[in-house]
Amino acid sequence: MIPVAEALDKVLALVAPLPAETVPLRAGLGRVLAAPVHAMLTQPPFDASAMDGYWLATADHRPGARLRVAGEAAAGRGYAGPLAPGQAVRIFTGAPCPAPGGVVVLQEDVTREGDTITLPETLSPADNIRPRGQDFAEGMEYFPRAPLTARDLGLIAAMNVATLSVHRRPVVALIATGDELVMPGEAPGPDQILSSNSFVLAALAEEAGAEVRMLPIARDTEDSLRFAFSLAEGADLVVTAGGASVGEHDLVGAVAADLGLERAFWKIAMRPGKPLMAGRMGDAVLLGLPGNPVSATVCALLFLRPMLAKMQGFDGRPVPARAVLGADVGPTGPRTHYMRARLLPGESLPQILPVESQDSARMRLLAEADALLIRPLGDGPRKAGDVVEFLPL
Repeated sequence: MIPVAEALDKVLALVAPLPAETVPLRAGLGRVLAAPVHAMLTQPPFDASAMDGYWLATADHRPGARLRVAGEAAAGRGYAGPLAPGQAVRIFTGAPCPAPGGVVVLQEDVTREGDTITLPETLSPADNIRPRGQDFAEGMEYFPRAPLTARDLGLIAAMNVATLSVHRRPVVALIATGDELVMPGEAPGPDQILSSNSFVLAALAEEAGAEVRMLPIARDTEDSLRFAFSLAEGADLVVTAGGASVGEHDLVGAVAADLGLERAFWKIAMRPGKPLMAGRMGDAVLLGLPGNPVSATVCALLFLRPMLAKMQGFDGRPVPARAVLGADVGPTGPRTHYMRARLLPGESLPQILPVESQDSARMRLLAEADALLIRPLGDGPRKAGDVVEFLPL
């Protein structure tokens, strides 16, 4: 068995960023830039009013001054007329200022009678003007190293960029294995269970930006597994669930080896999830996950998601957070233990409590958990109040 950190290094060494493709900005949500974008203009492109009020020259900004309103400026419709000392322009938020410099006095601070305004005796020091280029200048580079958010797309749109160079989405072929499995909606036989792994793994991969092909369940025969692998042709990453252990019905490793698998490792010093396998298989990478639902999910969080992140050009290694242990826990033994846990409010750090059972078949407890409490390999007993690390769920 190898440590978790070594296993993560090995699976990440199997994958590389995928080639770039061009997509319209509207399709950019969740995609990862393969090249930076550059602002095509300066924003704002002119000095703009930040408030509704009256623009006037700095020289006329005097307590109690009386000024004549010469015209109006609104967003998309500036004032282009002449201006003389002692004149003001009615202006609205976002409108271009009619001349360099100047001040915008808030409408509520001004007394207006007809075309004449009177300034207050006490003036605000704020000019209420957004200067040209306050947000960004033409040519500014923007290159976030994470999936694009709605906020990113808003900025890029303001930069007048209509298309994006992004990494191609990874294609994941997902194969659940086992004679005992049936799909949700079917009637399981007396010795069968529902195939939940396919759905949690597909959802995790899609959340991570992949395109998922959920293949038919592979039965515990070499012919069925070979057929399933043939359906995975063209995928960047083939993910199996089950069949990676050492029983006589666990055939994934043997069949994959016959099909050319160059195995990078097998078995990790972690729980849940010891029987994990990875390697190259033709033009694809194989990640063989355990069959127990909790084990498969935890391994997908720790290994599948970072692999998909790297294939899209960014670092997706899990980053632990810290919490205060809310109950005593025993030693971990020879494997790192990722314990399902709940988070509670704390003072400076949240409090974390392991759930009542860590049985790797109990998906309900995983669905209800907030976090995975990380108990390092070889760690001794811990007392309530100790600071520990966890991965948010």
